[in-house]
Amino acid sequence: MTVNEVSQNKVFGGWHKQFSHASSSLKCEMRFAVFLPHNATESHPVPAVYWLSGLTCTDENFMQKAGAFRKASELGIAIIAPDTSPRGELVEDCNDYDLGQGAGFYVNATQKPWSDNYHMYDYVVHELPTLIEKHFPISSVKSIAGHSMGGHGAMMIGLKNPDNYRSISAFSPICHPSEVPWGQKAFTAYLGNNPEAWAEYDSVELLKASRSALPILVDQGDKDCFLTEQLKPDSLIEAAHVHQSEVEVRIQYGYDHSYYFISSYIDEHLQFHSKHLFA
Repeated sequence: MTVNEVSQNKVFGGWHKQFSHASSSLKCEMRFAVFLPHNATESHPVPAVYWLSGLTCTDENFMQKAGAFRKASELGIAIIAPDTSPRGELVEDCNDYDLGQGAGFYVNATQKPWSDNYHMYDYVVHELPTLIEKHFPISSVKSIAGHSMGGHGAMMIGLKNPDNYRSISAFSPICHPSEVPWGQKAFTAYLGNNPEAWAEYDSVELLKASRSALPILVDQGDKDCFLTEQLKPDSLIEAAHVHQSEVEVRIQYGYDHSYYFISSYIDEHLQFHSKHLFA
């Protein structure tokens, strides 16, 4: 489990660094980014927020555009940003932006040819945290967050693994992937025509089945062009009511799907996670 440093930049007293490594679960070379606050040392490992990005993104989008480092440094929280899919010439791809490389949907694919590499669920839940905790002054105390496809991933992974995380947050998440075009296309390709398999990766279906053990914060812009067709936050609100799960969905007026929206509220999300990471 070795990592190779790709780049580093000092920022707000801490460090933003990129690394590559050979992934056993994805069977390819992967890149991830880490923000280490100034107080992270071997004798004082810090908690972390794992950030999952959306369609077409890499580790760089959030780290370069969200403006999260000042608040993360102030709070003493690390940020981990993986890529959104396996990568490389030998990894299956698609000409469509919403399938293949850049569109892993954080599932373990069961259908050929995708099942050879597309095990993003295992990578995010198991392989990457083990790697991070081995090589960096970062503790096992963590929360998870994301945007759009990554918001789907963060909610789904947190709901399925409540013992691994302290809290969940999302911006503009794909709330009910089984019922929207993006999710249906990806789930059919990666999981086949199997409604039971789809439900295992659908946050709305998971909330209908049982109460969330973790607090969830969701921000959604009312001017988001994907709101009605692809995101469907109302379905998440209805599912949360089934077992009275602790889910707060905030509709933010005038905001769209972009990083302008994320950068406007990222400090509040980090403060939300901080309450639970340091509890």
